[in-house]
Amino acid sequence: MSEQDDGIITGTEPLPNGADTTPAAGLISQYVKDLSFENPNAPGIFQVQVAPQIDVQFNIGTAQVGEEVHEVVLRVEVRAETEGQVAFIVELTYAGLFGLRNIPAEHVQPFLLAEAPRLLFPFARRVLADAVRDGGFQPLLLEPIDFAAIYMQQTEAQQATTGEIGTA
Repeated sequence: MSEQDDGIITGTEPLPNGADTTPAAGLISQYVKDLSFENPNAPGIFQVQVAPQIDVQFNIGTAQVGEEVHEVVLRVEVRAETEGQVAFIVELTYAGLFGLRNIPAEHVQPFLLAEAPRLLFPFARRVLADAVRDGGFQPLLLEPIDFAAIYMQQTEAQQATTGEIGTA
């Protein structure tokens, strides 16, 4: 039997009453929160033979919606223009509910802003491709995104800014 010290059990014995301290993260559900497709210059835009220039913007948001449940929202905005005309605009808000149990506080934000979007992205990518195809254009196949690298880059930039402010 494990030794007890001030009510804390040590060793490898199971905790009483089925308590579980093993860290766990899981995807509970994923869903489209909002989807908008605009084709403002149809049918004339289909006469243009020049490939459109495409601008893609991403935004990631998180919210705690329960004691151990977080919602991660991946917002993707795509604007395609050809010869000065808008070919299409598509906006997708795709979300997932993630259950996080016994995760150290310092690991929650990296998971929610790097790993969770990585898990959601392939599904959001498919929804976008289908919407663009259904709008009469070639499917938009976005390249994979390294959300972990983006998170690290933003964290380093934030720390550099904080460091500069702290020394000023």
